[in-house]
Formats: sequence, C-alpha cells, structure tokens
Amino acid sequence: MAAYLALFTAAFIAATIFPAQSEALLAGLILSGDYSVVGLVAVAGLGNTLGAVVNWFLGRGVESFKHKRWFPVRPDKLAKAQEWYRRYGKWSLLLSWLPIFGDAVTVAAGVMREPLAVFVLFVGIGKTIRYVALAAALTEWM
Repeated sequence: MAAYLALFTAAFIAATIFPAQSEALLAGLILSGDYSVVGLVAVAGLGNTLGAVVNWFLGRGVESFKHKRWFPVRPDKLAKAQEWYRRYGKWSLLLSWLPIFGDAVTVAAGVMREPLAVFVLFVGIGKTIRYVALAAALTEWM
C-alpha cells in the first residue's frame, strides 16, 4: 500500500507546476514484479490527472498574479499557452503529459475556463496513455 501511495504522491506532484517526475518510480515498481501493473498505471494516471486539476484551479485565478515576480510561469509562456489553447482547445489537453508544455496548457485551460469535466476527461486520457506506454515498454522488455 505504501508503494501505491508513494506513486500517487509522486504522480500528483509531477503534474503540478512543481518540478518532479514519477516515471522512474513507476518503472522501478513495475520492474520489481511485486505489484499489479494495471494497478500501478491506474494509481499513477489518477494522481497525475488530479495534480493537473491543481493547475486548472491556479489558472482560474492566475490573471491577477501573472505579472508578480514570484509567479512560476513567465507571462510570455502563459500567453503562448493561451494562444495554443485558443487554437487547439480541449484537444491540446491530450498533450498535457509533455514536460513544461503540459503544465502551461493545463494552467491555460483554467484561464480559458475549460469546463472541469472536459478537462479531467482529456487530461486523464493523455496522462494515462503515457503511463500505459511506459508500462507496455517495460513489460515487453522484461
């Protein structure tokens, strides 16, 4: 149970604007052979999706803080993400698993007022597919 909780936590933090990654932990747990691969992928996907929801909420209130020095996303990066989001909309959320870009697009989705249910669906699909691909590669390799 502790391993699943650690994976959920790592995946959750990795999806927020804080720098972290969960793939190495997932890979280690899969390679140990002690855990259900499906369970690990489900926990990682859920944690990563819920972490992205934090970014969505940040995006909802970000406009008033985007010019503050401490703000973690540079205004030009946020503007670029918003432009991307205007162009590709909810479909861009399928790429939310990408480093740096993914965080920006999830914040932009909040700024652009994407409905939360649509956000969770598309982000969940994109982020879980990444973990499925990693697990598939590792289990094939084993």
